[in-house]
Amino acid sequence: MRCLIILIALAVASCQSTGGHGHGHDTDGGHSHAEGGIPVVDTTIWTEKTELFVEFPALTVGHTSRFAAHFTVLDGHRPVPEGTVTVSLIKGGKGIRQTVEALVSPGIFTPSLRPKEAGVYQLIFDIKTPSFTDRVEIKDVLVFASPEEAEKTLGVDGEDGSAISFLKEQAWKIEFQTAPVVEKEVFGVIPTSGIWKVAPSDYQTLVATAGGSVSFKKGNLTEGSKVKKGQVLLAISSAGLTSNNLSAEIQKAKAEFDRVKSEYGRKKELYQSKIVSKAGFERAEQKYRVAKTSYETLNAGYSAGEKQVVVPFDGYIKSISVANGAFVAEGTALVTITSHQSSLLETQVSPSYAAQLGSIRDIWYQPVSGVWSSLNRYGGSILSVGKEVEAGKPLISVFARVNEAVEMPEGSFTEVQVAIGNPSKAAVIPESALLEAYGSHSVIVQLSGERFERRNVILGKRNGSDVEVKQGLATGEVVVTKGAYQVKMASMSGQAPAHGHAH
Repeated sequence: MRCLIILIALAVASCQSTGGHGHGHDTDGGHSHAEGGIPVVDTTIWTEKTELFVEFPALTVGHTSRFAAHFTVLDGHRPVPEGTVTVSLIKGGKGIRQTVEALVSPGIFTPSLRPKEAGVYQLIFDIKTPSFTDRVEIKDVLVFASPEEAEKTLGVDGEDGSAISFLKEQAWKIEFQTAPVVEKEVFGVIPTSGIWKVAPSDYQTLVATAGGSVSFKKGNLTEGSKVKKGQVLLAISSAGLTSNNLSAEIQKAKAEFDRVKSEYGRKKELYQSKIVSKAGFERAEQKYRVAKTSYETLNAGYSAGEKQVVVPFDGYIKSISVANGAFVAEGTALVTITSHQSSLLETQVSPSYAAQLGSIRDIWYQPVSGVWSSLNRYGGSILSVGKEVEAGKPLISVFARVNEAVEMPEGSFTEVQVAIGNPSKAAVIPESALLEAYGSHSVIVQLSGERFERRNVILGKRNGSDVEVKQGLATGEVVVTKGAYQVKMASMSGQAPAHGHAH
């Protein structure tokens, strides 16, 4: 048994030592030197589509440098699953290049270059995938005459030992996202709340066009049910009634229409023959039009002895005013349909802000819990601003039309921020990037592809999901917006994770 345990331990140690942890990192997580004493360098470049994190031995005349090029699709922060990469080293319009047709693992390409002449070059990576193409340019790349020159110039790895190591392979396996610090217009806001209502123009009440008993034609007809234009919801039947019998009324209207139509036809021929006066013909024409309208109105939606109630547009059942089998009179409200194409947001503000409500610039709200949007983004508008308050209504109401789908139910509350006054320029990050502890805030800053730093920040105004950073960040820096907690935990683990790619 003891021998078996020793064999297992040796096997595990062998697996750990041969796992290919040669991604240019030393035991402390820093960048190691390549064979021949050539130091390894790395750089990270962001474009609108991708992030390139590349590591390679310093370019040296006569030596082959193998690149570990990590390509991340910024939308979703996922490794590039397939494609080709061409790396070019260019100086004065001339240079060398190599194209690799496949990845060594998801997101990672390993092209190689062997420079022939020292100098300052431009390093270009062109990536082509089935869904997009992109170009990443790195300027002022040095090609050294010898390894000794590279060693002398670059020296020993000078990375900050306090930086947090979080590998691309780790980030690709979790829900992870980054965003740059950008400069935006920031407004002063009035933080408050609002109530969701249905815009009056977006709902319609369907009424009974005849008297009779109601029968539901849609199974499980309940409030909130989705309905389609042209769908039959209800039917009204007057069968068996001695008065206001729809079938009998339609027959009478049809008989009257046929009689008047025949008379109108005769008068028209006589008028054309100048036998009947124009006044007589016009009276016959008027009777014909009235009889036609009466018959068509009664017969509209009538089928199989029932008057059908049809949905006028796509939407939802807002309310049901009758029960299945109930008797209704003509004109009785049956159901109310809403399209939810737009919503009404009622916000209430303290009278102390009355003087500022004349300069409302925007309103931020949450159409879905935890997700911010705004009027300006979807072309919404301010409908009205209250001018007075009462003892029973001490707040000023602001009504706004919201032109987007709101998933919150009617009557529910939402957080609201009313933007007022003139904006100022400021550094802004997404609210999701913030880490909070004991009232203080911090963010995780991405220093390079696999190096991060936790940094305290001082916040300013909040505009929806955007937060002003007054101190701690500069425009252009990149912060983690999803997965920041995992990076924070990596900093507390006390050891650097192992890599899996050798140069």
